[in-house]
Amino acid sequence: MAPSSSDSSLPEFCYFKPPQIHLFHESITVDNSSGQIRPRIRFGTGTIIKSEAKVTAEINLDGFAVPDNSTGVSALDGMLNKFAFYAAFEVRTRVVDAHYDVYHLTEDVGLALGNALSEALADKRGITGCGDFSAVHDEALVQVSLDLSGGPHFSCVLSIAEERFETYDPQLVVPFFGSLVKASGMTVHIQQIAGSTADHIIEATCKAFARALRQATEYETRRGGSLSSSQGVF
Repeated sequence: MAPSSSDSSLPEFCYFKPPQIHLFHESITVDNSSGQIRPRIRFGTGTIIKSEAKVTAEINLDGFAVPDNSTGVSALDGMLNKFAFYAAFEVRTRVVDAHYDVYHLTEDVGLALGNALSEALADKRGITGCGDFSAVHDEALVQVSLDLSGGPHFSCVLSIAEERFETYDPQLVVPFFGSLVKASGMTVHIQQIAGSTADHIIEATCKAFARALRQATEYETRRGGSLSSSQGVF
């Protein structure tokens, strides 16, 4: 169960929960500004099965900012909820029979979500392919730049104090995004420009990453379904 807003032991991002609406549509047809029909929603699933746990993730890139996350770790659920909200994706994660440490659980959730994202993007035809966004939360300012053209690379410069939210180490935001990037095959640079409070930095990071990814996955009608690569291939 997600903590209430009155629980002072957890930061704000842990109890954020957007309205639950239109969860995971089965099928839709979209008429974009060019008059072309886009007949499928971009939906993907990812599963990590180990002796310690089973982790599943689902993502709908053409959803309605709906999260449904239950990892057993409130802070991780909060990050996933923020990601879904700011990216306007539908995101569902589940962790079953977890018998290992939070660090490896966080990594596996990132891997499962990255696999789901890779499946949802398919051949990436017609999308912008790259994104850049700077987000603030109070004193924190974080910039995220990313490219979906392949060749996974992850660069992250965050200065997060060594404090804990209940049993969760906020520095685990780094291996989470690192695993997501590795599994999805994209290039991501995360740069903290300002900030001193851990939960504010995490909030700004989730927001910037989500909005940059949203930019990168948007359809660019002038491409006419071609790849957003000068070489014509990812």
